[in-house]
Amino acid sequence: MAMGEVWTGLGSMVAGFMFLWAMFQQYFPHQLRGPLEKYGHQLKSLVYPYIQITFHEYGGERFKRSDVFTAIDSYLTVNSSKSAKRLRADMGENAKSLILCMDDHEEVADEFDGVKLWWSSKKTIPKPQPFSYFSAPEEKRFYKLTFHKRHRDLITGRYLNHVLEQGKAVRMRNRQRKLYTNNKKAVWSHVVFDHPATFETLAMDPQKKKEIVDDLITFSKAKDHYSMIGKAWKRGYLLYGPPGTGKSSMVAAMANLLDYDVYDLELTAVNDNTDLRKLLIETSSKSIIVIEDIDCSLELSGRRNKKKEERGDEEKPEQFKEKESKVTLSGLLNSIDGLWSACVGERLIVFTTNHVDELDPALIRRGRMDKHIELSYCCFEAFKILAKNYLDIDAHELFERIGRLMEEILITPADVAEYLMPKTPNKRDVDACLENLLRALEAKKEAARLKANEEVKEIADALAGEEGKGKVETLTPKEGLKEDEPLINTEVKEAESSPH
Repeated sequence: MAMGEVWTGLGSMVAGFMFLWAMFQQYFPHQLRGPLEKYGHQLKSLVYPYIQITFHEYGGERFKRSDVFTAIDSYLTVNSSKSAKRLRADMGENAKSLILCMDDHEEVADEFDGVKLWWSSKKTIPKPQPFSYFSAPEEKRFYKLTFHKRHRDLITGRYLNHVLEQGKAVRMRNRQRKLYTNNKKAVWSHVVFDHPATFETLAMDPQKKKEIVDDLITFSKAKDHYSMIGKAWKRGYLLYGPPGTGKSSMVAAMANLLDYDVYDLELTAVNDNTDLRKLLIETSSKSIIVIEDIDCSLELSGRRNKKKEERGDEEKPEQFKEKESKVTLSGLLNSIDGLWSACVGERLIVFTTNHVDELDPALIRRGRMDKHIELSYCCFEAFKILAKNYLDIDAHELFERIGRLMEEILITPADVAEYLMPKTPNKRDVDACLENLLRALEAKKEAARLKANEEVKEIADALAGEEGKGKVETLTPKEGLKEDEPLINTEVKEAESSPH
């Protein structure tokens, strides 16, 4: 009975304390709470011998995730899985293993030079306001480190440096390259980036390829040089050429060469210049920011009003009009090449386009797009790389004929790759693939000849005039046409009615 009375008395005391606390929260003046809490903390420090350090995920502006928080998170990933009771799982390297780390509101102990300390993971969720014109505040995550005050110098000096170094090392070991994309809320989401393209498999001129590789490696090792000359550590690449010439594969090869993440920036999903700036600030170093088909992403060359009139958007009811992005050319230029561009170092900015002549010159000038790379139609050297990739051959009796045709016919590497793709699952029929490509090249050559013939005939008809149309000789291939002779007969009889 004595024990029961003790528990009853303890319960009554706790209930009474909770009642007094509720009354305090509701009726005690707010003006007096500040001084009371201040003196309360001072009183607590006299009897509580522990110090606490808080590490927030974001700073007050919430522009960029704290590097210190990220390092601590990686450090605790190794230590927390051994002692934490509640864990959070994430996919590890190559998506073949799980990485376990402590969950929110969990605490784990650590030891350094015989000193024991505690890490806890916290998350605060602000209460939503029932009547508010503003969006609900975002939740805030942070880590809290607790240790005895007599070990202050050891913890703030050697231990925290140890945590940061170990955390960065763990992060590099477990690092996965990621492919990011943005949404309408100006937030990045990602998947694991596992594209197989490399510069060895890229179909292009070997000399040009070596020049690009050397330029990329030089950039990745030039931190001190950029600092010395007073420039932000970034470099712009403009990739241009017809569709199917390997612009996206070039970006993937760049990422694989340098081990960089890729941020695929979709400008049409960015609401305005402020959101664009926020997205670019939240990108990490060692990354490639890609804007593909920039000539189609936004009307950055003064053609917006013309296209709007062609679509008839002005006549549509307001509720049916598509919400257009308010990103401007000036906002884009300031984000990639203005003061904000120096907030994150070691980044490549890549624009791709099929129509380089339609872009604003200010967008692609040297200094913004430092290196212009033209990815053109397939040449014979590029064909040999594709033949090695797809058919695993270095030479063949049909190579000479294919090489001669490629000097005359324009064909993209993507089209060549399709013809070289084996069509049977059991074995690679090398002869059949090369013959398919050869027939395709010959068909293109014949189509080009007929088209050129037709164009010359139209010009001849125009020169002859209405009266002499029927007297213009039909343009036909010469009999016994040799390889070094013209493809078509360009001799035109002078029309009788022509004054010349």
